[in-house]
Amino acid sequence: MTSLNKSVRKKNKPKSPNQTQDDIVYCHIFDAILEQRLPPGTKLNEEALAEIFGVSRTIIRRALLRLSLEQVVVIRPNRGAIVAEPTIEEAKQIFKAREILELAITELAVENATAEQIKECRKLVEEESAAYEQDDLGRGIRLSGEFHLKIAEMANNTPLLTFQRSLVSQTSLLIAQYESGHQSNCSLDEHTILLDTIEAGDKYTANKLMVAHLSHIRSKLNLDAEDTSNDLHVVFSNVIKQKS
Repeated sequence: MTSLNKSVRKKNKPKSPNQTQDDIVYCHIFDAILEQRLPPGTKLNEEALAEIFGVSRTIIRRALLRLSLEQVVVIRPNRGAIVAEPTIEEAKQIFKAREILELAITELAVENATAEQIKECRKLVEEESAAYEQDDLGRGIRLSGEFHLKIAEMANNTPLLTFQRSLVSQTSLLIAQYESGHQSNCSLDEHTILLDTIEAGDKYTANKLMVAHLSHIRSKLNLDAEDTSNDLHVVFSNVIKQKS
């Protein structure tokens, strides 16, 4: 409960006139997942969250349901909700889906991006750079995710943006769970060059850069190891073989 309290105090976002209580709770939990302050497997206790946010458990349930639909939270019958823990196979599927989606988004972004959106995106890259310089890895990862969501906004396609929001959150879970070593997941230079290419209207090069960029992200994750097991016979199979 203590870490959740800290996360809320850390991110006191002003309430938008159009935001409901559900929206506010959802945004806080979503950001905490993106920033890896809520790691995979964290139990999301309804009673504790209701106390922290000063809302009813019904509000909490609705927010958690929204997150479960984006597959970043798992609601277990009679056991409550937890932050999702994707398996290695699921992680590979997430990256494949994201690769396909990002190409469609990039093409549409080249066609539809406005000067104002490009400007906002450049500001995100600057903030991301500052976060990593301050060793604030969680904030850097969140801003990297926001960069990709901003590209999706440029595409001017609501269904793609909704799907991208889910995949960006799931990718953050993968980074928390499978990243080998503590390092910036996205190259800031890659973000800048990609943005320059979108602004220039070069669809072919932008797609090539996006594919390389996603490959770079994936290369920093340890997704090639075999799935671990809690079966003692599997864990100690080498000992069993020696005895036989």
